[in-house]
Amino acid sequence: MSDSPILVIGATGKTGSRVAANLRQRGFAVRAVSRKSAVRFDWDDASTWQPALQGVRAVYIVHPGLGFDGATEQVGDFARAAAAAGVKKTVLASTPDDGSEFSQAMRAAEHHIVSAGLNLTSLRLRWFFQNFSEDFLLQSVRSGELRLPAGSGKEAFVDADDIAEVAVAALTDDRHNGCKYDLTGPGLLSFAEVAQEITSGAQHPLSYVPVDPAIYVAEQIAQQVPEEWAYSFSVLYQDIANNKLAQVSGDVEAVLGKPARDFSTFVSAMGKAGVWK
Repeated sequence: MSDSPILVIGATGKTGSRVAANLRQRGFAVRAVSRKSAVRFDWDDASTWQPALQGVRAVYIVHPGLGFDGATEQVGDFARAAAAAGVKKTVLASTPDDGSEFSQAMRAAEHHIVSAGLNLTSLRLRWFFQNFSEDFLLQSVRSGELRLPAGSGKEAFVDADDIAEVAVAALTDDRHNGCKYDLTGPGLLSFAEVAQEITSGAQHPLSYVPVDPAIYVAEQIAQQVPEEWAYSFSVLYQDIANNKLAQVSGDVEAVLGKPARDFSTFVSAMGKAGVWK
């Protein structure tokens, strides 16, 4: 096992924190970075990149701004800096190829990484289970009502723990170089079914109210969400409403040799932990 560290960008995020923890549990040296870490990393400050890359052999890349102006070019600049620093392998938290502007930005980022001469494993992610327990939907779940412009569409929600395990496999095993993995849970769920699962599995009453996209954006702005972000999320919810990615993949099981975790198991664990109280 090499002593060279693996760089984990976005180490305070849902996947990055889990990737860093999983690597450490397996005995790998980890350099976990964020804007507030000891070795600081900021996508908007290129002077922080080289210290973070020093001596690194592989990088887990998360860029929260991909799809917004300038972010794709930042990834390209970073990839060239990584290659110059001697990095060989990268794993990118990406999105499925659905033809949207957002996915086109992701494909451009992937192209920049490969063009820089780096090995790339692309993890094409779906909505996380943990969006309901750790992130922007947590307060809505606690309040007992999800008001979203997702209609009756379905999504292949996936567990961030499964994503992290696949990322670690890709970061530490060259057999995954060049692969594109579509990471989903084992089944499709609508938001109405999510609400039903949480109501029954965690004994936490939750209803789903489909709303018009314009109403959703207005309500988010009223809650101090930046307009650009509110609109972007509205588009993502509408993609779910249109069943744009209503497909399940077996890639989690193919990589890990075990089935992807199901939502009911996650809900039961969160209910026992009292997350939604």
